[in-house]
Amino acid sequence: MYTVFGTFAATADAMPAKPFLCIPPRPDRAYMPNGAEFSYADIAGKIDHLRRRYIDAGYGHGHRVCLQLENRPDFLVHWLALNAIGASIIPINPSYRAAEIIYVISHAEPDLIVALHSQSELVKAIAQSDCPPLLLQVSGDDLGEGVRDIPRSRTHPPAEGIPNSRSEAALLYTSGTTARPKGCILSNEYVVSTGRWYVSRGGEATYHAGTDRLYSPLPLFHMAGLTLTTMAMMLTGGCLILPERFNARFAWQDIVACRANVLHYLGVIVAALMEQPPSPQESMHSLRFSMGVGANPELRRKARERFGISFVEGWGMTETGRSCFNTVEPYHLETNTIGRSEPGFEMIALDPDGNEVPARTLGELCVRHSMETPRKGFFSGYLKDPDATEEAWRHGWFHTGDSVWQYEDGAFVFVDRLKHMIRRAGENISAAEVESVLATSPLIRQAAVVGVHDPVREEEVIAFVIANDGVQPSDEIAERIFDHCTERLAPFKLPAWLAFVDKLPLTATNKIQKHALLGPDKTPLPDVKAIDLRRHKTNAIKFNGASTK
Repeated sequence: MYTVFGTFAATADAMPAKPFLCIPPRPDRAYMPNGAEFSYADIAGKIDHLRRRYIDAGYGHGHRVCLQLENRPDFLVHWLALNAIGASIIPINPSYRAAEIIYVISHAEPDLIVALHSQSELVKAIAQSDCPPLLLQVSGDDLGEGVRDIPRSRTHPPAEGIPNSRSEAALLYTSGTTARPKGCILSNEYVVSTGRWYVSRGGEATYHAGTDRLYSPLPLFHMAGLTLTTMAMMLTGGCLILPERFNARFAWQDIVACRANVLHYLGVIVAALMEQPPSPQESMHSLRFSMGVGANPELRRKARERFGISFVEGWGMTETGRSCFNTVEPYHLETNTIGRSEPGFEMIALDPDGNEVPARTLGELCVRHSMETPRKGFFSGYLKDPDATEEAWRHGWFHTGDSVWQYEDGAFVFVDRLKHMIRRAGENISAAEVESVLATSPLIRQAAVVGVHDPVREEEVIAFVIANDGVQPSDEIAERIFDHCTERLAPFKLPAWLAFVDKLPLTATNKIQKHALLGPDKTPLPDVKAIDLRRHKTNAIKFNGASTK
């Protein structure tokens, strides 16, 4: 059980007949419209078929393979087959545009891309790449059984020996404070220990071996969907319920039909469920609890009263893997309490000089495994960026960039992000990345992007722009700027609001004072006219087949 595949194989040997994967029925879906359920033995057989095909094609320990397979069960089968031979996966967000994909494949240098036939932006990206990787297009609806002729690897497996806990299991790209996402290297130890930590929280979030069915409406190209929920079920012999995406209209139908007893949430998921009209199914469920991140105290209180389950709040990020959760009394449910420091995941609040701050004083959340082995179980580093890795790990702690304060009893309370990040519906969006795209528009001289409050999605993207010389600000110009971004950014990153300003607030060193762009409640200032582009953004998201409601 030192690898992801080893974990799955051990459970498949011990509980072959237990259900591992459940696909809710959806008549209008392109794959498995009637739904399906597969046992550990079923999936083990599919993995073995694919594993042999990859070996025959020359792939092995140390190779990297991009997967653009949406949230289909084929994704998991390909991942486990590749992990079995020591290859790492690079999940690609299916809503990425060609320019975003080009960056990922040029930076990660994958040996192969496995994708659905319908990924037109990917095909465009490969055609425009200087050194395009090999491409395997699949139907995505047969759990890999139809895969026969995999393009032969151009290189021998770069790593020697058999896969182990230190072998790379995945490379996940996460938005940072720079304009380009960073590639987080995740080892087998990271993935397995992350899942083991998740199911060991106890209290209101106690898992039961061999009986739990976890509804996980999270994308597999995110850390939580890939490692927390998926590994939780592998480690406990449970069943992962995997919808193609979260849809509030069908969520309770799925939860009831698939007999889910655990739900993993994001704040946007809870908010969207609360916006739905009451239905009989929401009281017919068998859920024991829900755990996740990003739901404020009032939202959790109302959801608990309406749905009759606990919403156990936590905190986590791709670099840390393991996530803290608020499972120890006193819970302090009136605040955004996220948990306490404990052996294996130590937490501290530090000031800018690296000193611990007193209770009820704002500081930066910093975390580590322990003083002796601070990085154990964390990400292995940022790909091709050792300086950024060491900067994040200064003074022996991983600096999260998030602000917290602490109760006298040790409970930590999340306040906000210190970095220039926008958290929209569970997606981390780099403001710098959106700004870099805006800067390429001939209509714009300067731009600043921040997160504005949104009652459902936590935050939305708002862009403050100074129009170029000769450009007269108007709704039409705003829409042209939006169209410019549409060609270069995934829909969820697009500006939902755009405000034309004469100048941007600057510091003495000419840095933009982003905190001065919005009011204290993260809404536009009264004298700022923000043009509403949410309808265009919603249409762009719908066009790409994504839904948050």
